[in-house]
Amino acid sequence: MNEESVFQAHRFLLFSIAYRMLGSTMDAEDCVQETFLRWHRACESGEAEGIQSPRSYLCTVITRLCIDFLRSARVQREAYVGVWLPEPLVTTYQSNSPTDPEASVEQSESLSLAFLRLLEYLSPLERAVFLLRQVFDFEYDEIATFVQKSADNCRQIMRRARQHLAEHHHHYNVPPQQREQLTYQFIQACTDGNMQG
Repeated sequence: MNEESVFQAHRFLLFSIAYRMLGSTMDAEDCVQETFLRWHRACESGEAEGIQSPRSYLCTVITRLCIDFLRSARVQREAYVGVWLPEPLVTTYQSNSPTDPEASVEQSESLSLAFLRLLEYLSPLERAVFLLRQVFDFEYDEIATFVQKSADNCRQIMRRARQHLAEHHHHYNVPPQQREQLTYQFIQACTDGNMQG
């Protein structure tokens, strides 16, 4: 496989990680592009020949880029007036995996605005560990490589992340029937042009 086909084979996974960590398609795409540039440089310099798992290398790069971005974004958001909301994902990337109804439900839940907003309560490192383990099902040993921590440390980070999310989860826990009703009312109001009601 050439360098681009190796990268393209993992592009969906990389974008998925970046979008869930950052909550913005544009920022996620920027990180995916930077990951490609770093992969290309590694291939050009011969460094890639020593890489045993391109997938692990690419996931490490995207995770670190997202953590760095979140650390700088957090500082910028502190000056932002109002509540920051993640950007909805309008376009969909095609997964290489077969369609699995259970995985599809889990994926849609992990893409919900409430879930992405809830992740704001986590530090960049907690968010990375939580998403890589909970959503992408990476083993702690792999996550440890991505975030440059020990596997035991990653388990502790995951425990803290779950505690933080549990403390704030009730704010975003809307029963499915109520969510469906609110969605219907919103769509109806938009269709009718009745923005008051």
